[in-house]
Amino acid sequence: MFLQIVNLILDVATGLVGGACLMRLVMQWQRLPFQNPIGRFVFAVTDWMVMPLRRFLPAIGRLDTASLVAAWLMKLSHVTAMWVLTGTQAAFLGILVASLFGVLHWLVSGLSVIILLYAVLSWVQPNSGSMMLLSRLVEPWLAPIRNALPQSGGIDLSPLVLLVILQIAGMLLAGLQHGGF
Repeated sequence: MFLQIVNLILDVATGLVGGACLMRLVMQWQRLPFQNPIGRFVFAVTDWMVMPLRRFLPAIGRLDTASLVAAWLMKLSHVTAMWVLTGTQAAFLGILVASLFGVLHWLVSGLSVIILLYAVLSWVQPNSGSMMLLSRLVEPWLAPIRNALPQSGGIDLSPLVLLVILQIAGMLLAGLQHGGF
């Protein structure tokens, strides 16, 4: 029970910072403005970790390597802490791989949440400022699905299809992450 509580606390703490690092990565990749409440929150949560890494890790094109490495380091710290606490026999390479799959799982989970928010806001507040930001984050993922799906009487099923695909990907990544030990 104690290990479950510690795992939950570590998961929430590292997930918050790591998820914010990934949000920073995606927002910079898509050149989204940070002059909004979400952008300010992302900077507030991640600057302490990303800014020192930028001294050693320059961006590669539009890829903010410092944000990506910061997210990975957060997941690595979580996986390593649980490895130490449980006393599990694992190779260090296994921990590195498990943390990499953990970051990919965060990406899938984060995109799922963003798609759900996008779908709900499209019904409730389609003209809000948040909807514009969410739309710019989600549209590149939905466009190929919309092109492949037949028209369904004015109802856009692409978010549902993408959520199913992301859920399957999340299941696969979770299996690979736990199989890393």
